[in-house]
Amino acid sequence: MDPDFWLFAAVGFAAQLVDGALGMAYGVISTSVLLSFGVTPANASASVHAAKVFTGLASGLSHIVYRNVDWKLLALLAGGGVAGGILGAYVLTSVPGEAVKPFVVAWLFLMGLVILYRAWRQARPKVFSWRSPLPLGLVGGFFDAIGGGGWGPVVTSSLMGAGADPRKAIGTTNTAEVFVAAATSAAFLSALLTGHWETAGLRDLLWSLAGLIAGGMIAAPVAGWMTKVLPLRMLTWIVGVLVVALAVWQGVGLL
Repeated sequence: MDPDFWLFAAVGFAAQLVDGALGMAYGVISTSVLLSFGVTPANASASVHAAKVFTGLASGLSHIVYRNVDWKLLALLAGGGVAGGILGAYVLTSVPGEAVKPFVVAWLFLMGLVILYRAWRQARPKVFSWRSPLPLGLVGGFFDAIGGGGWGPVVTSSLMGAGADPRKAIGTTNTAEVFVAAATSAAFLSALLTGHWETAGLRDLLWSLAGLIAGGMIAAPVAGWMTKVLPLRMLTWIVGVLVVALAVWQGVGLL
């Protein structure tokens, strides 16, 4: 079996454990690692979103079992996220990989700072407003497709900052991500089949993709339980530092 399978199984396990527990960082961590291996932004995003269809389904089912999902919020977030993901995939496949990579790295760096801010600030409970979950999903889905990660940092952080119950915010965001990942993956596939997106090297990532899926699906049930019972502030700090460090490392490489 290809060594990449075991490496990315470990990455997928760790990323899904964090994502399922915090509602963010699966895409950011996985995409950061792929980019550090020289994978183009479009290939990285396509691979991560394909993996998230499977890992997200396992994570969503786990959160449903532990009653961490708000169904009304789920419908609104998923609707906006699907539209934003499709738009983001179209934009990403229209731009040369080397031209967009600095912006993707900058976005991942920003997401790392957002995660660190969440760890430092810790949202105070207040009445949650239903003003904007649909446009929030649209923005989150778009930047998630562009950067290969960002759905959780944008959506979960915004919900928790608005006073949503942390466990409902995390569980609902993770469950909605299944629909966003499926729509984004379909958009990448459509772009490939219609000739809008001509890529090279995507087939070489199959073992990496299989590893991300296997590791993520094993971690998903554990992460749902962690959301239910564990204090998560220290884990948030660790993830934020990791993502910022990976982004800085890639940024130095680009310069």
